[in-house]
Amino acid sequence: MPVRSSARAAITAVTDRGSFREIPSTKKESRGNGPLDDGSLDDGPLAWQGYADSRARAEERTGECESVVCGTATIGGVRTVLVSFEFGFLGGSLGERTGDLLEAAHRYARDHRLPVVSLIATGGSRMQEGMRALLQLQRVAQQSELTGAAGLARIAVIRDPTTGGGWATLGAGADLILALPGSQIGFAGSRVRPADTDPAAYTAEAQLAAGAVDEVVRPEELRDALALRLKLMSPSTTPGAPAPAEPPGALGRTDLPATGWEAVSRARAPERPRAPAYLDAYFTDRAPLRGDRCGGTDPGMRCGFGRHAGRPIAYAAQCGTATTPAGYRTAARLVRLAGRLGIPVLTLIDTPGAANGAEAERAGAGAAIADLFAAVGSAPVPVTSLVIGEGGSGGALALAAPDNLWATPDSYFSVIAPEAAAAILKRGQEEIRSTAEQLRLRPQDLVELGVVRQVVTEHHW
Repeated sequence: MPVRSSARAAITAVTDRGSFREIPSTKKESRGNGPLDDGSLDDGPLAWQGYADSRARAEERTGECESVVCGTATIGGVRTVLVSFEFGFLGGSLGERTGDLLEAAHRYARDHRLPVVSLIATGGSRMQEGMRALLQLQRVAQQSELTGAAGLARIAVIRDPTTGGGWATLGAGADLILALPGSQIGFAGSRVRPADTDPAAYTAEAQLAAGAVDEVVRPEELRDALALRLKLMSPSTTPGAPAPAEPPGALGRTDLPATGWEAVSRARAPERPRAPAYLDAYFTDRAPLRGDRCGGTDPGMRCGFGRHAGRPIAYAAQCGTATTPAGYRTAARLVRLAGRLGIPVLTLIDTPGAANGAEAERAGAGAAIADLFAAVGSAPVPVTSLVIGEGGSGGALALAAPDNLWATPDSYFSVIAPEAAAAILKRGQEEIRSTAEQLRLRPQDLVELGVVRQVVTEHHW
């Protein structure tokens, strides 16, 4: 079972030594829960008998006046607003006073242009405050969205346990989600789930597999993991609009294919360098972004943030497999997040096409592809695209920048695969190669047609 640390221990574990400073709330007393004339506490908006005593015991036990501690600190030298839940205070539940503190923290973050890291361990809304507590979820979600809209990164660290509204707002609503191993995560807490539910479905590892968490990180690695992501998710300090990412140079052959079929064969060759090799060569540091937040993952779509030539760049890279709806949704998520943060995007195109089986259709393939087209086409930051292998029809084009597309000598891009084109035209197998020639899909053909800017043959870094 995961170790449940206190709010301040969680802060100490991830921040630079001695850097934490608490943010005073804008309201020193919570509405409906303040002191009475005799100095005692009241029983809250529902007059829940014994609630004041429960809070007093929680304060004595934890040393905290509420279920959350908010302040500023540096993590790896990056100044950050920290929100840390104290599960020992009434199960880390959210009440009105919690809402006051969280709103103050997010307002401070926006006023001072700081990212927000939330260290979450909560059982949800505080029942002793009834609907007044539940309404705090709207309040917290609104504040988080305002922070995101201001172009500030929101990173959640999911501790054990994180359930209910805390997961459905600050947790699942964050830009990037890290989780500690074995942590209990889910909207439904352990005491309200169906009796026959498998508890393994409510773990950090299960949420990672379902695309709801970006990475499971061991406690001893958490500080470094946060420091890296805070640096990579901070836009360049250069004034003005961000400059586009420069395309990587070709890692494979540098000679151009003589025929259309040779271009196809080279793009399909198993020994050709794939996206992981390009990412390793281009970036000095990388941090992944995983999952579509809709229950799916696609290992054939690598997304995340990296550092190239000293500046952060977001990336979405196909790895040579048919891209699933989850892959397209993950890429769209990455492009939109990079746009909000003001970080340029690099995409690597390499797919025979979109996954087109019945499962992909049930998962909304058309809508997912359409969403990625929209995300790339409307991105407020520069998008640079490089075809490194197969460019299979619309499933590849969805990841391509409209006016900044490049190609390597080991690539092709086609309206349809030569085999499929021959079949549609009722041509025999012996005509597939000539059909490839007619499609003019070689990289040099694409330059002549005005589809790509240039064939890259040398490293640009």
